[in-house]
Amino acid sequence: MEQGQWNILIIEDDEAIAELERDYLELSGFSVTLCHDGPSGIKEGLRGECDLVILDVMLPGQDGYEVLREIRSARDIPIIMVSAKKEDIDKIRALGLGADDYMTKPFSPSELTARVKAHLSRYDRLTSSHREDRSEDSGDVISIRGLRIEKDSRRVYVDGEEKNLTTKEFDLLTFFAEHPNRVYSKEELFREIWGMDSVGDIATVTVHIRKIREKIEYDSAKPQYIETRWGVGYSFRM
Repeated sequence: MEQGQWNILIIEDDEAIAELERDYLELSGFSVTLCHDGPSGIKEGLRGECDLVILDVMLPGQDGYEVLREIRSARDIPIIMVSAKKEDIDKIRALGLGADDYMTKPFSPSELTARVKAHLSRYDRLTSSHREDRSEDSGDVISIRGLRIEKDSRRVYVDGEEKNLTTKEFDLLTFFAEHPNRVYSKEELFREIWGMDSVGDIATVTVHIRKIREKIEYDSAKPQYIETRWGVGYSFRM
């Protein structure tokens, strides 16, 4: 899909910041919609017209976490959280609720634009692949010791029980399962799944792996699928 066909929803109460982000994105060919509070952001996000959301944490009416929860419950599109809060707990909470990325203010509009392009490019590849799989009825399935990953329907089961994974959790788990017994560093995983360099921020990978383990491992403290190789990275055990 061409960039001009992508619609970006910015939910940001600081109108000057929102307009600056809009200007940069429009210069890159995107269509942009602005909302300045939580309730209107939820309403716009659930309309189904936007392809990616840039969501501030501190919003009037309903905060960014509530907005994230509402939109993520209904739509599987990239959501980038932005905040002046630098504490890891805020990032962990956002990623745990289903955010695809977390950017700490201040950041350059050019970096935001680069991340938007990377997320949409990957989202486009995934949805295109999904459409092709469905049209060909490929039934592409990975089954490993009770874990079942259905790539065409993007569903995950453990011993027959379906587990709800976010977009990036599913992508990361599938990547691991398709490349077993190889050790990947956090930087490599970020590049593979998020489609960009980590820019020194690799906590996202750690949080997503922790959330995946909580959902698929029998004992997340003693994982049997995604193993930690201390000082090196992670690997998926066949």
